[in-house]
Amino acid sequence: MDYLSIYRRSLENPDEFWADAASQLEWSKPWDKVLDESAAPFYEWFAGGEINTCYNALDRHCDEGRAEQAALIYDSPVTGQVKTYSYAQLRDEVAVFANALQNHGVDKGDRVIIYMPMIPQAAIAMLACARIGAIHSVVFGGFAAKELATRVVDASPKLVISASCGIEGKKVIPYLPLLDEALELAGVPDLPRILVSRPQLPLENPHPSAVDWEDAVTQAHAVDCVPVSATDPLYILYTSGTTGEPKGVVRPNGGHAVALKWTMQNIYNVKPGDVYWAASDIGWVVGHSYIVYAPLLHGCTTILYEGKPVGTPDAGAFWRVIAQHKVNCLFTAPTAFRAIRREDSAGSLLKEHDISSLRALFLAGERCDPDTLNWAEEQLKVPVIDHWWQTESGWPMAANPTGIELMPVKAGSPTLAVPGYDIRVLDDDGNEVQRGQSGYIMVKLPLPPGNLSTLWGNQQRFREAYLTRFEGYYLTGDAGVMDEEGYLWVMSRIDDVINVAGHRLSTGALEEALASNADVAECAVIGVYDKLKGEMPLGFVVLNSGSNVNVEELKKSLVQVVRTQVGPIATPRDIHIVPRLPKTRSGKILRGTMRNIADGKQYKTPATIEDPTVLNEIADVLDVGKGG
Repeated sequence: MDYLSIYRRSLENPDEFWADAASQLEWSKPWDKVLDESAAPFYEWFAGGEINTCYNALDRHCDEGRAEQAALIYDSPVTGQVKTYSYAQLRDEVAVFANALQNHGVDKGDRVIIYMPMIPQAAIAMLACARIGAIHSVVFGGFAAKELATRVVDASPKLVISASCGIEGKKVIPYLPLLDEALELAGVPDLPRILVSRPQLPLENPHPSAVDWEDAVTQAHAVDCVPVSATDPLYILYTSGTTGEPKGVVRPNGGHAVALKWTMQNIYNVKPGDVYWAASDIGWVVGHSYIVYAPLLHGCTTILYEGKPVGTPDAGAFWRVIAQHKVNCLFTAPTAFRAIRREDSAGSLLKEHDISSLRALFLAGERCDPDTLNWAEEQLKVPVIDHWWQTESGWPMAANPTGIELMPVKAGSPTLAVPGYDIRVLDDDGNEVQRGQSGYIMVKLPLPPGNLSTLWGNQQRFREAYLTRFEGYYLTGDAGVMDEEGYLWVMSRIDDVINVAGHRLSTGALEEALASNADVAECAVIGVYDKLKGEMPLGFVVLNSGSNVNVEELKKSLVQVVRTQVGPIATPRDIHIVPRLPKTRSGKILRGTMRNIADGKQYKTPATIEDPTVLNEIADVLDVGKGG
């Protein structure tokens, strides 16, 4: 069937559509209803059904003849290690660690905080929780103690799993001082913990409540999977950038497994046995969905990479991994490719590796500007697919459905609404705008399976944050356009739309214009206060490594390209050349924080920031005071 037929069927007959997808998995008990609408707008998928996500990710494949196939490849350039786990080996380690959790009093429905670097034990811990029906909440390794503490308070865990350290490039980051401080702040200093001792920083005098991972598994035995309700939570994931009261996205077991397995064939066009690599971190939703769960649910080999796109050891790191492990599909953030391009714009390092196994590159996390997409296409000679989704959705909302029908690529667009998502663009009054006009990007309820079902412990906040802007719609928080052919153009967060003298301008359109210059590696545009026009655009540009240009001439050229491509009304107040941009660890540019700096407002350093010192660099460039 073609895309359009499948898309229509998903909206017109969702029960049949998703029941077919669910039949690809093993259920302990069939569902009573595919979609339960009785408590709308709080919908439930596969109500009454029972399933175990770990069984479907591991045991099922062992039972069906994939026991010896590689399930997980741990590749760590920062420690010089590569280790492969077959499906049988991974199942056995998970089954034993699941009993270690039980030995620590963890039962079905209990929460477990996982505060880990990118090591195999992190994935094993997640799958072990799923095996016994416990709810994991992964917090990015090395996250600030105060932010970790808020998540501990909100989730009320029975146990914390952590490691002695993480490794960032050549730097060893001790985790235990952060963990101890967080548990003190949370008021649970004696909370039980299982710790992995890494050779780069061996455990010494751990807390009396701590047990070494190796000791914990030595005293455990393999246990079977526990059936859980399809509507029971698999995990809680706190949205990045949360401050104050955390926002814990809840993901139910049944819909999550069904949706993720469906995406592997239909969006990513991979088959069981293929090698799939999501170059992300388990602390983010991409790591949950496409490092740990989706590839294993589909019977693929997944790669857990402890390294960076550049610097471990160089800008050829990704090409080495693809060549060494015969990767068929790569998924990463545009910011990774911008970093690679900045260091090696000619692609000379790529020529040293055979990446002929690669069939497609998928990008998400930040809007992919056309220049980055075109550069990646030229270098890799495979389809480069930008797609759009969020922590809350858990899987793509708009994409080029390569496993159904490869649609023509329009650089700058994540292509079409994915089957299951009824995406509309609405105006301020909640009316659908004409094709080609900008507005709020919304999803008509119900959301398909695999999306968040609520916020942990706060149904009212879930309603207020996502369901009240326009009745019957989910608020994505993004603004953009749907063109005449149904292609979606996600141009900015709603908060990033700049209002210049009554004209609404998207930061995405302005950034696209700046990025079209061959010397620009990456850029950001923010709106700053202006007495006359309300707001004015302000540009920040990072140049390619080795660029030798006249800065003033470049700035004039960039202003002119904005005027030509967007219009005179979009003329930037100024354009600053900076060595780097402030980003979260997942690659999102912190435009809101930059805006506060530019407007001279006090700002709080976001907990998710990759390197806080960059904010002082931005303040110095703008010649304004530092924040908090």
